[in-house]
Amino acid sequence: MLFGAAMCVSMLRFIVYGWIDEFFVTPPLHLKYWGWAWVEPLPRAQMYALFAVLAGLALSMTVGFAYRVAALLFAVGFTYLQLIDVCTYLNHYYLASLLAFLLALSPAGRALSIDAWRARRSASTVPVFWLYLLRFQVGVVYCFAGFAKTQIDWLAHAQPLRIWLGSQADMPLLGALFTWPGAPTLMSWAGFCFDSTVVWLLLGRRTRPFAYLAVLAFHSLTGMLFPIGMFPVLMSLAALVFFPPDWPRRIEARMRRVLRLAPAAVSSPAAPPTRVGSLVIAAAALYCGVQFAMPLRFAVYGGNVLWHEQGMRFSWRVMVREKNGSLTYLVREKRSGRVRHVSPRSYLTRIQEREVATQPDLILQLAHHIRDDFERRGFGPVEVRVDAFVSLNGRKLARLIDPDVDLASVPDGIGRAGWILPSPMEAPPHTKPI
Repeated sequence: MLFGAAMCVSMLRFIVYGWIDEFFVTPPLHLKYWGWAWVEPLPRAQMYALFAVLAGLALSMTVGFAYRVAALLFAVGFTYLQLIDVCTYLNHYYLASLLAFLLALSPAGRALSIDAWRARRSASTVPVFWLYLLRFQVGVVYCFAGFAKTQIDWLAHAQPLRIWLGSQADMPLLGALFTWPGAPTLMSWAGFCFDSTVVWLLLGRRTRPFAYLAVLAFHSLTGMLFPIGMFPVLMSLAALVFFPPDWPRRIEARMRRVLRLAPAAVSSPAAPPTRVGSLVIAAAALYCGVQFAMPLRFAVYGGNVLWHEQGMRFSWRVMVREKNGSLTYLVREKRSGRVRHVSPRSYLTRIQEREVATQPDLILQLAHHIRDDFERRGFGPVEVRVDAFVSLNGRKLARLIDPDVDLASVPDGIGRAGWILPSPMEAPPHTKPI
């Protein structure tokens, strides 16, 4: 119910704030996930209609009306939105898609729903398997977020928090604390300890209430400090899955006692626990294996994943790097030898340009688009090279891409990219707070 309500609000925010035009309609070019180049946005009117429909589907999930159909359609529609442009990738969008599919498959609509009311029955039990699966999905986010912080920039140099907190010195009440030299280090270690332990504390009966208070405090603070949208809300609501599944009924019973109301009627007698088939368990085990392996695939590529970004997405590396870049393409006509300097702004919006400038796979994808565009306009075969400089966690700008490599001839793929230069080895500067 809370997930559906949060997603309904999220869809309405896109409509109200004009984000549909900004992210899906205005960009003349949409960069794609590997293997999903065929996904294209709908026309403007239909995109707005889609968001309105998704808001309605999320509301239908909330009240439990045609629950399974609504949840499945929402999951498909919301995932479609994420596949339109890789530049819109956010960890909590990915998490929302996963949770939507899991809830669509689960029997969550069997109780406290319009469907149950219309059928004149309400389930008293559901397989505990679903509770454990949802706990796993939420827990893997926190555990791998903590794992991502076990690196020298975060723990030893307090980056990128040192950069971000320096810009919050004028924040009411807390701003003065951020000017203390030890604040970035203290908060970096606090974030690492929180992500690494909160799941285990939420699993403990005695520690669970205090752990959830920590969840609310942590996500409230990060929501105030950083522009991370619905992520704090989504994680705060999702953590409720660690409580015993009867907590809403126990709260209802307590309120009824306080208000001196009659106990709630039991809609159906207790039923024996439902068993889950072996095929479902096998599919869930495979799903969990994939979710566990995806964040670890960075090890196959070697090097600094924060620099080369191979294995970065879908790995729950939440807010562990600050990157800024400068990017210019050099297009050489093979027939005449003429070299043209091309700005990404010729093809991208400002938001897209910021994303592309620091992510090598997107730099390569845009290079291929520029090659095709020049050839389509009659310039003949061309070579495309880049001057790409990136600053990672406050370091000096360094070359990201080998300038001698013709990206027009580099194939798309997910293997190791030898055209990405090694990350800088020097430590980031200890920037003083503003």
